[in-house]
Amino acid sequence: MPKDNILRAINKGKEKDAANFEELTYEGYAPHGIAVVVEALSDNSQRTVANVRAIFNKYNGSLGKNGSLSFLFDRKGIFTLKKGNIDMEELELEIIDAGAEDFELEEDMITITTSMENFGNMMKKLEEMGIETESAELQRIPNNTETLDLESARKVLKMIDAFDEDDDVTNVYHNLEITEELMNEM
Repeated sequence: MPKDNILRAINKGKEKDAANFEELTYEGYAPHGIAVVVEALSDNSQRTVANVRAIFNKYNGSLGKNGSLSFLFDRKGIFTLKKGNIDMEELELEIIDAGAEDFELEEDMITITTSMENFGNMMKKLEEMGIETESAELQRIPNNTETLDLESARKVLKMIDAFDEDDDVTNVYHNLEITEELMNEM
């Protein structure tokens, strides 16, 4: 998630009318059948839905009904932490007891995945172990991903970038496979 989005959400929460903000979720399809879920925090849902609809339309996508794509994504808790001098065997045993579904070690970062229901248990377990997380958040993870040719994928990513630039949008999830070729383009 871009740092600007995080800062916008924090600043909105600090404003005096923060109690008037509501969390909104929009679902739809980007070009070439890529599923997109947009999460927003807004004090004006009519403005937000108009902006989201305009972006879908501009990039030849379609806004769907809420719940129409929920079966394509699972809500998961994602924790990232620095490896440092953590005993990996001990960590593995402890996080399995706390409900970890998966964990990966890439270079010096550890990523732990839990079900949404075990998010709090994992948070508590890591605190008990004295391990500080780099990030801990609920995300929508696609059950299946779709691979597109480079040109089609670029069009979808332009749409996703447009959502990211909207002040009300906090997160955008999609099921586009980010191939190595696409990653090199970015």
